[in-house]
Amino acid sequence: MNQYLLSVHEVDGVVEGAPTTPEEMQAFMSEVVALEEQMDAAGALVFGGALHGPDTATVVRSGLDRVTTDGPFVEGKEHVAGFYVINAADLDEALDWAARTSAATGHPVEVRPFRATGRLQG
Repeated sequence: MNQYLLSVHEVDGVVEGAPTTPEEMQAFMSEVVALEEQMDAAGALVFGGALHGPDTATVVRSGLDRVTTDGPFVEGKEHVAGFYVINAADLDEALDWAARTSAATGHPVEVRPFRATGRLQG
């Protein structure tokens, strides 16, 4: 079984179709929870989560002295809003989950093979 990272990208600003009312947000979250339950039932979901906005990011650079800067590593209109690590038989299955994730969230989803290291292997 292979693992893939599905990164959900959010676009800054007003996005057509994005939830704007509490009722729309509730419907949005219901779709996301239903998707996560489907992933879990299929044995695909390893873990996932939502990220705070890029304005909360801190970048750490290597070196003898710790150097940090505020903000995301790369600034742009699109940023990673959340992610899932899933189990999938192959890329086609991962792309199917990505399509379902994009449909549930309304955001583009990038798929990359995931190579676990350290304690997450296995």
